[in-house]
Amino acid sequence: MEEDTDFRIRFSSLCFITDHVGFHGTIKSSPSDFVVIEIDEQGQLVNKATDESICKISKVLPEPSNFTKKTKLDLQILPFEEGSNKEASTLVRCSNDDQNPQCGSEKDTINSGTSECEEERVDVLGSLLDERTNELLTQFACDIKEKWNSKTELVGPSPEFSLGRILDKNRRAILHSAIRQKFPFLITVGKNSEIVVKPNIEYKELCLLVSEEEAFDFFKYLDAKKENSKFTFKPDTDKDHRKAVHHFVNKKFGNLVETKSFPEPNYNAGNPNIVITVRFREKAHKHRKRSRLEYQERKVIYTAFTLRKENMEMFEAVGFLAMKLGVIPSDFSYAGLKDKKAITYQAMVVRKVTPERLKNIEKEIEKKRMNVFNIRSVDDSLRLGQLKGNHFDIVIRNLKTQINDSANLRERILEAIENVKNKGFVNYYGPQRFGLGRRVHTDQIGLALLKGEMVWIF
Repeated sequence: MEEDTDFRIRFSSLCFITDHVGFHGTIKSSPSDFVVIEIDEQGQLVNKATDESICKISKVLPEPSNFTKKTKLDLQILPFEEGSNKEASTLVRCSNDDQNPQCGSEKDTINSGTSECEEERVDVLGSLLDERTNELLTQFACDIKEKWNSKTELVGPSPEFSLGRILDKNRRAILHSAIRQKFPFLITVGKNSEIVVKPNIEYKELCLLVSEEEAFDFFKYLDAKKENSKFTFKPDTDKDHRKAVHHFVNKKFGNLVETKSFPEPNYNAGNPNIVITVRFREKAHKHRKRSRLEYQERKVIYTAFTLRKENMEMFEAVGFLAMKLGVIPSDFSYAGLKDKKAITYQAMVVRKVTPERLKNIEKEIEKKRMNVFNIRSVDDSLRLGQLKGNHFDIVIRNLKTQINDSANLRERILEAIENVKNKGFVNYYGPQRFGLGRRVHTDQIGLALLKGEMVWIF
């Protein structure tokens, strides 16, 4: 207790606004003795119920009526991600434009080998890259293929080719897809707006199991991610070989696709051919069911609420809420920090969580002496300082007069209240700002840092 007493003395006030005698008392004997209620920018206490009911999240946008018809890229009009997906689909399949019926197909199945119907390819790379960069990219791709074909091992780190920084997000996405479609044996990686091209080692591994033609078409199929489409490898009579192909595809891409073996239509004892068919998994497929346009235009969900907590640090409360909601602490925003040893009310906003989902955990968080209410949808997060202030309800216990003060205690209390009401008081930053009950206090650590005394700190 001596250390705490000395600590408090070192941080006691040096001067006062008023000259009244004052009195002694104890605050924060229990959390309920110190109630902090945030005041929002409209001057309202956040613990009061709002009139707003839970807002419904905006409805899913309908898919554009011409989405399935359009095969040509229009970079000026199409949302980028939609354009990226359509380009990939165009390169994998013949155009499904009504003006080109001879290229139509009754089934959305991609077989390995060359299609009889030539695809009308859009020169996306030529339109997005300057001539020199396009030539260097093509040369890089040729070099990789030559080394692989000559069985030359790539020595040292994997070779890379940088397209440089491309600030436009839409342009980057189209380039990623276009490069992988034209050169399936390459992969593209994003690094701080820079696109880096590397050899696709998985492509090379698959070429050890199937023909390069099959590998080429398979990776184009994977990148296109076309709904309801399938990919079929060439017929195979070797069970062990089929097993190896199944194992490779499921090990490398099992979270995205699934494989099954089927006998060919003319299967018999004399022709025991089996084919491996690949299709996108149902879960992954459902994520792609909604149009890219919807994902681009749909707003991020923000849910506002009032948090009541008791005897708990704010960051502990946020961490617990994040765990229950399946988000991360940084998805929460707030206007300011609140005391631990207190009952506090403050406004918060959580991102990527619907009001209904937040209401579902109300019972669970009550066990931690926390409550959430005034739950509603809003358009944006909160910022630090986005409040008018805080309202305090403080209980002072163990009241007594100063030593050698014979005045009536009640009179001293009323005198102090009147002076504070008329003249205000200094916003005192006491020892609680530096942490209590520690052998080394943060004020001493800060002073040592300023002096460069790092050894002393640790």
